[in-house]
Amino acid sequence: EMQRLSTLLQRSAVTSHLPAPFSLAQNIARNAPRRFYNPEVPKDPRFMYATTVLCVRKGDKVVIIGDGQVTQGSFVVKDNARKVRRLQNGNVITGFAGSAVDAISLFERLEGKLEQYPQLMRACVELAKEWRSDKYLRRMLNAVLVVADKEISLTVSGNGDVLETANGVIGIGSGGIYAQCAATALIDIPGMTAEEIARKSMKVASDTCIYTNHNYVVEILDLAKAEEKPAAEKPAGEKA
Repeated sequence: EMQRLSTLLQRSAVTSHLPAPFSLAQNIARNAPRRFYNPEVPKDPRFMYATTVLCVRKGDKVVIIGDGQVTQGSFVVKDNARKVRRLQNGNVITGFAGSAVDAISLFERLEGKLEQYPQLMRACVELAKEWRSDKYLRRMLNAVLVVADKEISLTVSGNGDVLETANGVIGIGSGGIYAQCAATALIDIPGMTAEEIARKSMKVASDTCIYTNHNYVVEILDLAKAEEKPAAEKPAGEKA
């Protein structure tokens, strides 16, 4: 009993000079559960978060299109950001939603995996395994990737998800669901190309989502040309 009273007196001596509200707030903060940044909830103005990236696969074309808006808090800080790029000598096209620095880091890691595993699915699975198992990557890298080559389109996230689309349409980011729904409605219309579907669907997302603008960056992968490249290469000793 004497030891318990001594402990209480020591605690009261430490906090007696502090105002009561401060001591209460300190205790609440000490006992509150930790919360990590969630990129799907764009409320913290310290983070740049929202975007729309859409992937459409139809016929012999694969298109990834992204808007250029970067939003911080309640205002736009940039309207011409580039969120879509090519990897592996142009054979793979990618887009990202989330932190730009984190996405660039993931692009570099994905390029390394593609050099180690030329098959896109295997490379993305290995990237997701590393992303999921590494404590630093899991907590610090807040981004979602959409990746496509001539055979497959995938979504890769830090939750360990490597998802293949069933109908050739993938949408990520704050306006991704609007663009994906619009593209899904247009994908079966005869005469519309993949690029036309992508641009029209992105316009729907731009008109609906306040974090998406009309400055688009488009990367197109021509499957016919990609298949012709190996056939066009001939041995050095063979005459044309």
